[in-house]
Amino acid sequence: MNKETQEYKRLQENYSEQKDWLKWGPYLSERQWGTVREDYSVNGDAWNYFPHEHARSRAYRWGEDGLAGISDRYCNICFGVSVWNGNDSILKERLFGLTGPQGNHGEDVKELYYYLECTPSHSYMKHLYKYPHNKFPYSKLVEENGKRNRNELEYELLDTGVFKDNAYFDVYTEYAKADNEDILVKITVANRGKKAAPIHVLPTLWIRNYWSFKEIPKKPIIKKSTQNGKPYVTIEHCYVGDYNFYFDDADEMLFTENETNMESVYLSENDHPYKKDLFHKAVTSNDYKLASKLDNGTKFAPLYKLNLAAGETKSVRLRLSKERIQDPFNVQFDEIFSERVKECDDFYKTKIENKDQHEIQKQAFASLLWSKQYYNYDVEQWLLGDSKTSIPAIERLYGRNNTWKTLRNHDIMSMPDAWEYPWYAAWDSAFHCATLALVDADFAKNQLLLFTKEWYMAPNGQIPAYEWNFSDVNPPVQAWATLDIYKTDKKNTGKGDLKFLKQMFNKLALNFTWWVNRLDASQNNVFEGGFLGLDNIGVFDRSHGVPGDGTLEQVDGTAWMALYCLNMLEISLELALEDDSYDDMAIKYFGHFVFIAEALNKISIENKGIWDEEEGFFYDNLVFPNGKSTSIKVRSIAGMLSLAAVLCIKKETLDKLPKFKESVQWFKNHRMKTLKYPVVQEFADGDDLLLSLVPNDRMKILVDVLLDEKEFLSPYGIRSLSKIHETPYHIDINGVNYSINYEPNESSTSLFGGNSNWRGPVWFPMNYLFIQSLKEYYKYCGDDLKFEYPAGSKNLKSLKEISIEISKRLISIFEKDEKGDRIVHALHKDIYAQDEFKDLILFYEYFDGDNGRGVGASHQTGWTSLVANLIQEINQK
Repeated sequence: MNKETQEYKRLQENYSEQKDWLKWGPYLSERQWGTVREDYSVNGDAWNYFPHEHARSRAYRWGEDGLAGISDRYCNICFGVSVWNGNDSILKERLFGLTGPQGNHGEDVKELYYYLECTPSHSYMKHLYKYPHNKFPYSKLVEENGKRNRNELEYELLDTGVFKDNAYFDVYTEYAKADNEDILVKITVANRGKKAAPIHVLPTLWIRNYWSFKEIPKKPIIKKSTQNGKPYVTIEHCYVGDYNFYFDDADEMLFTENETNMESVYLSENDHPYKKDLFHKAVTSNDYKLASKLDNGTKFAPLYKLNLAAGETKSVRLRLSKERIQDPFNVQFDEIFSERVKECDDFYKTKIENKDQHEIQKQAFASLLWSKQYYNYDVEQWLLGDSKTSIPAIERLYGRNNTWKTLRNHDIMSMPDAWEYPWYAAWDSAFHCATLALVDADFAKNQLLLFTKEWYMAPNGQIPAYEWNFSDVNPPVQAWATLDIYKTDKKNTGKGDLKFLKQMFNKLALNFTWWVNRLDASQNNVFEGGFLGLDNIGVFDRSHGVPGDGTLEQVDGTAWMALYCLNMLEISLELALEDDSYDDMAIKYFGHFVFIAEALNKISIENKGIWDEEEGFFYDNLVFPNGKSTSIKVRSIAGMLSLAAVLCIKKETLDKLPKFKESVQWFKNHRMKTLKYPVVQEFADGDDLLLSLVPNDRMKILVDVLLDEKEFLSPYGIRSLSKIHETPYHIDINGVNYSINYEPNESSTSLFGGNSNWRGPVWFPMNYLFIQSLKEYYKYCGDDLKFEYPAGSKNLKSLKEISIEISKRLISIFEKDEKGDRIVHALHKDIYAQDEFKDLILFYEYFDGDNGRGVGASHQTGWTSLVANLIQEINQK
């Protein structure tokens, strides 16, 4: 963002290796329980093998979790906030939510929390958690959601009435770095209720447990010490060194071990009483004899018993530092916080005049940066188990992810949602990087490069999808993201990072070859691929449920590969401008694109392709073993995706690359003779070159459909399924009836867990691709090509103007309307109209195709953070 700031200088120091500003950050996961990594069951039942009920008592193997927490980049030392309202049976130590089987639409966090501020170096961060005075309704949330079917709304925390009369606390957690290893912490609790209420605050410091699972040089320890008559603790750790932890005078000082309570979890005898859940028992029973007995351990918390009058606010100060500090809470403590707050504001200061849009963008950045998490998963070690614990069942060696033994992840990853999706998804991460590049291009580049490293990418070139099934096939958008990051970085710095471009290009060439070899069964350049991230968009499970032993030739699989071709071509051209040895690769990808385009539009004289001339749409084609085929006539963004594969190559670029230009001319002449692919035929010497998967006449038909409010264009963006399917589509395949219908919000099907829905809602990543493609067409066509917007309105607009209008529809989901309401919070608009809620924004996974309300994971800022890109783009002069 703003380069003339202290925050920008920190990033420069970090990436030039002068000072490691990113060693500490919000890397502590919000949910480690219920993950694949912690699952050692025979049948792969991750949710039930390590449930929420075990989380407070059982040591994790592959990470840690907590509330509003931080850790070092390898999660050795962790810090998080725990609170207790005097009524719950357990501390609020981590966020609560429903498992996949418990939710009527899959897993779902049932808490109120918000990411308010975050700089890219994490020099300043601010988090808000809303905690009720009364007993947290754990059982009620499980029971009520269990009663509801897939056609009913989810039962949310705000629906329980526990926040009635504002009977809750706002718990703000702020971090400010005085230096890269000197972290100031301030926890501020505000009583929003009308009556006085007690709250116990436990700022908790603990060490990740390695010693229970494997041999380490020396067990780490947290020890009590004193300085100037005041207590503090020291941390000794064989991997990250020694630290000091200071805190305001506390009512109690509690120590225990971060080890499994065998009695609570397995009904077996403990070797000592100092276990992970000891603080829960001590606080809820008001018995601190055991927890305050020791002066060392691997888990520590100073306890603050606060009583807050109605409207009262109190704060607790803490400090984690590598160096000894004689007076940790002197006047400079507050001064540093004030400086970091100002520096955060300075960094995000923009020329965006709309204050609401600026705040939306800023919270989107904060939420995305807070979702950077430590991720550890060594598949081979996980399959074999640990020698110090029981060896897993032999069946696991042939179960989930058993072919990914080369995958060894031990990194900070940008997660889609730190609770609901506390694991990366390859194509999600690519879109995250497009937004991250606006504030920290180096992190975005490094993140994308990770997926091409040998400890991620399989030896055959496949990129891992996500931990539930690394072998699933996500859309190949890494090359698109590479270009997007490169262009953003070049625009901001004035110089393109060609080394990054080469690194990505060389590895993506392997992945491209994997796609060609594995997902084009007929070798006709029409691709399969399975679900391709669009979970339930088909009439059947496209990964495992293709009926009749058939092969599904997918419009989106082919369109993704065409886009991949064009992205690799564009990268080749950029590199060829500096190194002509890349000319040959540009020619290779250009030719491959032409063949794919021919295949999609008309494979050959013998095969009609998958364009339906009568209906003016691309449909998936189901080919049976006997050679017969049938079209699956579903009007979805899978068919519309063909519009995304477009590239305008400017005349100036062609003139600088004569070898490539000659090849284009050869393709044009050759294809003229065989009457194939008219787009190449339109190219004339001295003109720009437009490469489009969709020929001009079909492109116009598809854009008209895209802009039709009776089909894809909703008041809040492009729908994932045409609204004409309000009348369900049915098809009979081998005597079995399959159907699909327009569902603008939650899914009524259980495909892929039922917690996402591509049968009508608006999704930001796909909308962003469509907006970019319209802009790319505009580069070639300019104002000469206009469309009615919306279709049938007689209101003609250029494709550039239309891209802006669609962007505005998407942004409006988060903007305040004339009443001060935000569409995203439509289900609870009365609550979000209150003073303590009105400026808080949640970035949901997807949005209702009719009314724009948030649906799915409530904190999946991940790719929904693309709203920040849209705001940036429409405000550019």
